[in-house]
Amino acid sequence: MSSKNAKKPALRSTRWFGRQDIYGFIYRSWVKNRGVPHDQFDGRPVIGICNTYSELTPCNSHFRIIAEHVKAGILEAGGFPFEFPVISLGETLMRPTAMLYRNLASMDVEESIRANPLDGVVLLVGCDKTTPACLMGAASVDLPTVAVSGGPMLSGKYRGTDIGSGTNTWSMSEDVRAGRITADEFHEAESCMHRSHGHCMTMGTASTMASMVEALGAGMPGNAAIPAVDARRNVLARMAGRRVVDMVRENLTLSKILTKKAFENAIRANAAIGCSTNAVIHLIAIARRIGVELSIDDWDRAGRGVHTLVNLMPSGKYLMEDFYYAGGLPAVLRELGRNNKLHKDALTVNGRSIWENNKAAPCWNRDVIHSFDKPFKKHTGIAVLRGNLCPGGAIIKPSAATPRLMKHKARAVVFQNIEDFHKRIDDSKLDIDEHCIMVLKNCGPRGYPGMAEVGNMPLPPKLLRKGITDMVRISDARMSGTAYGTVILHVVPEAAAGGNLALVQDGDVIDLDVAKRRLELLVPEAELDRRRKRWRAPKPPLDRGYWKLYFEHVLQADQGADLDFLVGKSGAAVPRDNH
Repeated sequence: MSSKNAKKPALRSTRWFGRQDIYGFIYRSWVKNRGVPHDQFDGRPVIGICNTYSELTPCNSHFRIIAEHVKAGILEAGGFPFEFPVISLGETLMRPTAMLYRNLASMDVEESIRANPLDGVVLLVGCDKTTPACLMGAASVDLPTVAVSGGPMLSGKYRGTDIGSGTNTWSMSEDVRAGRITADEFHEAESCMHRSHGHCMTMGTASTMASMVEALGAGMPGNAAIPAVDARRNVLARMAGRRVVDMVRENLTLSKILTKKAFENAIRANAAIGCSTNAVIHLIAIARRIGVELSIDDWDRAGRGVHTLVNLMPSGKYLMEDFYYAGGLPAVLRELGRNNKLHKDALTVNGRSIWENNKAAPCWNRDVIHSFDKPFKKHTGIAVLRGNLCPGGAIIKPSAATPRLMKHKARAVVFQNIEDFHKRIDDSKLDIDEHCIMVLKNCGPRGYPGMAEVGNMPLPPKLLRKGITDMVRISDARMSGTAYGTVILHVVPEAAAGGNLALVQDGDVIDLDVAKRRLELLVPEAELDRRRKRWRAPKPPLDRGYWKLYFEHVLQADQGADLDFLVGKSGAAVPRDNH
């Protein structure tokens, strides 16, 4: 059937605005109070602009401008735009961690979309958790959807060198602790690092998730890397507004884009750009909302044989601005497709396949984006470890790790929680040397709660002064995508859930072998049983409200750390439509 004769899908919004009764009067009349003419209710697609703008989220501070460009695109395509706010999650200010509220924000997005007269939606996303939260919520409703990322900041400039958010924050913080730079120099760098609108300009979680939006096909081509203050970011937003109107007319819903093939493409793109480990949890959570089975084993399987092609912090030296000028994610996807590492027929929001979008993408700088046959780093996809310390799995990012530590056996130095770590790590009498393995407990989904980004534990100052820059670190926590090191994360089951991580003691020997995907606690099972009998589960940190709900229902990291009652697609049926 030709598109000319194809039957147009029924619009959800008609059940509000198309009525010729008292309720239609109410719906239309109250909207008219802002100067909307009656012909806007003539059956044109109604598009929601889901805005995560907040002054408490510096990364998303320019979203009012982006929303105006999306709105213009919707109007140009014959749509009817409605902008609406949802909870905004800012990594820089929220405590104890924005991850605690990711699932709450996803509920806000889901219910806001389903409860209102929307036929499609544009998600404005930027700071780390706003992207997965919005995609999770939208996936549960499954309308025609486009995600528009806010874009990275311009490169940080400090005393003639480029500095990157997060990555150089960690390194300069260590320099202060080791006495290599002064507090005044540290403060000067603060003003030099973040000098424009936008999210982290390293390949941290925000840039990673912007890349995942594009690799999944849920965003327009070029979404990942255009700087926030580049006019082309506004053009992309405008084109997304135009496109979502056509998606409604084509009934191109999110579930037709977020397929298993799309997630495998994203996993391979993740490996190729040296992305954040946080993407593992977020993509699993998004997949489970849309009804796609995705596990951490899929990350290991699909990511094997993929090399890191992009020379960006924290794995390399360049920043997102350089990545964009070099060709951005399209150049990476072309390399993957030319080497049979891409499902070329996966559909994207612009109605074309991912290969149609990227098969001719140029690369302008091979020092930033390497070719597949001459990669920046070889075989560096996310590695999933198994063993008695992590029977449900744990992960490591090889591209950010020290090669000589990828096979390591040593005694453990154990910290019971993050407070214990901060209390003891600067003590010169701490019994630790560079060969030890640092172990942090009770920082997982239930233990922190919220699974904070504390897994990349700062090294003891006495070792920093010796010139030590990396050690093996193990925890049930996450780490910032801007961080680096031989850091093993997301141990399942977490300590607070009674996993063997809870039983590790100072002096226990741990054996790590990344090549063999093994992580073992070399303690006899009988001794572990004795310790297990003495272990007591922690009490909820706050016995009310969302914290209580979260603590009682959060799943483990290998299941996306979602709330158990949110898994699965609920659909777009109008709730209680009985009048």
